[in-house]
Amino acid sequence: MAPPFLSLLILSLFSPTLISATTIQHPQHTVQEVQRSLNDSRRNLGFLSCGTGNPIDDCWRCDPNWEKNRQRLADCAIGFGKGAVGGRDGKIYVVTDSGDDDAVNPKPGTLRYAVIQDEPLWIIFQRDMVIKLKEELIMNSFKTIDGRGASVHIAGGPCITIQYVTNIIIHGINIHDCKPGGNAMVRSSPRHFGWRTISDGDGVSIFGGSHVWVDHCSLSNCADGLIDAIMGSTAITLSNNYMTHHDKVMLLGHSDSYEQDKNMQVTIAFNHFGEGLVQRMPRCRHGYFHVVNNDYTHWEMYAIGGSANPTINSQGNRFLAPDRRFSKEVTKHEDAPENEWKSWNWRSEGDLMLNGAFFVASGAGASSSYARASSLGARPSSVVATLTTNAGALVCRKGARC
Repeated sequence: MAPPFLSLLILSLFSPTLISATTIQHPQHTVQEVQRSLNDSRRNLGFLSCGTGNPIDDCWRCDPNWEKNRQRLADCAIGFGKGAVGGRDGKIYVVTDSGDDDAVNPKPGTLRYAVIQDEPLWIIFQRDMVIKLKEELIMNSFKTIDGRGASVHIAGGPCITIQYVTNIIIHGINIHDCKPGGNAMVRSSPRHFGWRTISDGDGVSIFGGSHVWVDHCSLSNCADGLIDAIMGSTAITLSNNYMTHHDKVMLLGHSDSYEQDKNMQVTIAFNHFGEGLVQRMPRCRHGYFHVVNNDYTHWEMYAIGGSANPTINSQGNRFLAPDRRFSKEVTKHEDAPENEWKSWNWRSEGDLMLNGAFFVASGAGASSSYARASSLGARPSSVVATLTTNAGALVCRKGARC
C-alpha cells in the first residue's frame, strides 16, 4: 500500500493518458449511427410484441431470460458511449453486504470491494438494499453496476466517482441525496489507496473518464450535480434516466479555459427531465453534445446551456416550458456577448416546443445547410412520451420480461 504522502492530490496513480485520441469519433458519423438504430427499432416494432422503438430497450427487454443473459446489456448502448463494455467479459459478482464501514479495507461482499478490483466484473445485488457510502465510491476500469432484479439505492452519503478509468456501465440504480465526502483515505484498487480532498457531492462524477454509459438510473437531490463530466472525459452516453428535484442537473466540461474538453463527446438520449429541476440539462463547454429524444417537462431557468463554443445538436426532443413568462427559452448562451455566441453551432431539428418554449439556434445551426448535414431526423418528437415512459430504474422480475 502506498504511504499517504505519495497518495495526495486525487489518487494520482491513475493517468489521464487513458483518454487517448482513439476514443474520439467523428461526431456526425455517430449521430448517423444513432439514427440508424432508431430506424431499425421502428422497423422491428411489427415483429417484437414488446418493442417500443427505443433501440436500447428493444435490444434486451424483450428477453424473458434477461437475468441469465445480463451481460448482453453491454451490447445495447448507442451514441458516443456505445463502446463501453463495462464488466461484460468478466465474472458475475454478487453484492451481499450493504455496509461500507472501511473505505481503505472494504469487506468482500460489499459494493466497494467489487468496484476496486483490477479484473472486469459484472456487479449485481442479492436483494433490495440501501447503500450509504462512507466515502466516494472510486471505481476501477471495466466494471458494470447492474441493479436489475433488486431495488438498489445509493443515497445519503458520497456517491459514484469515475476518475481516470474507462469502460464503466451504471444501470438500474437509484442515486439520490448525495453529499460531499473527503479529507479521508480511500482505496481505488487492490494495490493503492490515497488521500481524497473534499468532493463536490455529485451523484455520478466522471473525471477524466472514457467509455462510460449511465442508463435507466433515477437521480435526484444531490449536493452538486446529478451527473457531471469534466477534465477531458469523453465517449459518454447518458440514456433512459429519470431526473427530478435538483438545481444544477448536468455539467459537461470543466471550465472555459480547460481546452482538453474540446474532445468531449456526449450522447444524451431518452431521458426524462422531470419535476423540480432548475437548470443545466445539460450545461456544456467546448465539446460535441447530441441531445436526442428526451422529454423536458420541467425547468425553472433554462434547459440546455453552454459556454466556450460547444456544439449542441438537439433532435426530436419535447420541451414543455414553465408558465413563468421569462423562462420560456430552452437555451442559455452563457458567459459571452451575442457577437461571440452567435457563431457557436447550436441547432434544433424536429424538436416539439410547447407552452411557448423556444430554442435560439446559432452558428451553422441557424442555417439550412447545417440542418442537412445530418441523416434523417431522430424519432418524431410526438413519440417522445412513449420512448421515455420507462425512464429511470426499472422494476425487473426474474423469469419475465423486464
